[in-house]
Amino acid sequence: MAPVPQPQTASASHWFKASACHISRSLGTPNRYGNPPLKHQQNELVEKRRVGTICDTLLCLQHPPTFTVGKRRTLHNLLSTPAVVRSMGAEIHQTERGGDITFHGPGQAVLYPILSLRDLKLGVRKYVEGLEDTMIRLCHLYGITARGRMVKETGVWVSDNRKKIGAVGVRVSSGSITSHGLAFNIAPDLSFFQHIVPCGIADKEVTSLSKELSSSHPLQEQAVVTEQLIDCFVQQFGFEAFNWPLTVETPTQS
Repeated sequence: MAPVPQPQTASASHWFKASACHISRSLGTPNRYGNPPLKHQQNELVEKRRVGTICDTLLCLQHPPTFTVGKRRTLHNLLSTPAVVRSMGAEIHQTERGGDITFHGPGQAVLYPILSLRDLKLGVRKYVEGLEDTMIRLCHLYGITARGRMVKETGVWVSDNRKKIGAVGVRVSSGSITSHGLAFNIAPDLSFFQHIVPCGIADKEVTSLSKELSSSHPLQEQAVVTEQLIDCFVQQFGFEAFNWPLTVETPTQS
């Protein structure tokens, strides 16, 4: 894989070198957000990381069509009734992350880092900026100019900051342990976003990597792009090594 270029807004000197990060992939079957094995797994891993029984961990997965609402409970930004949402085969779930309402679904790579910010010597703001820079690195691999650090508009933006390609919504628990994380649009069905005010921002669009690519940068398979996103995350946060021993159960679809 070619070296990942540094994002223009990044400052690599801010990132502390960590020793290892367990990476768990669960990409075959979409993970239903409300399914107990997934719903509680983050909380269990957060507690294990807090007491030091596991090292920093990254969950990589995708969801079936799901609208999630942050801890501010901004359901007024859901533009369709729950009945309409169900008719589309989608679900609605409330979460304890920051941020507004958003959509998750197939064709979107979701990373949930379970990290000790204290051990990484990072504040919450720098951590969020690091998640943004992770996605900016990926965009640069495909020749797309992207930026983050937008005032009151967390995430990653392209097309002169008019279109959002990646969202960030995090939770930091006691002991400075993170959960939730980022969602990057590779090639999802963008029509789902028409049923919400994405992230509470009414005057901008949502886009995807497949939509923004030029003919000189063909889109790789989604699994390849997801691996590139993981590589960008590992490089952004300065992990020197990473392993895959953690097993994630894929929930049975009902």
